[in-house]
Amino acid sequence: MAEETIFSKIIRREISADIVYQDDLVTAFRDISPQAPTHILIVPNTLIPTVNDVQPEHEQALGRMMIAAAKIAQQEGIAEEGYRLVVNCNRHAGQEVYHIHMHLLGGRPLGPLLACEDDV
Repeated sequence: MAEETIFSKIIRREISADIVYQDDLVTAFRDISPQAPTHILIVPNTLIPTVNDVQPEHEQALGRMMIAAAKIAQQEGIAEEGYRLVVNCNRHAGQEVYHIHMHLLGGRPLGPLLACEDDV
């Protein structure tokens, strides 16, 4: 069984957060240390620690995360100019909270995420 995280408590509204979207499958809230003018975390309401733990029964919640991202980007006024969606998996990728989550970032030009060998 996965260990409960701070995100679980936010989903249940036991901890205060600026929730911008919530339904039966996902919850989205503003990041407390934003890396862009718009920085929202979108999480499944079911605790899934990492992408490595995703199972077929999680498909609907993970799909809903994408639908929620597009809806929130529209609400935030960043859909037309563009935004970035990021999911980190484990420590080398920078995952800090082991409850799968998608970062929605936008509101300014974000530049390249990584310089890939083909881009150099």
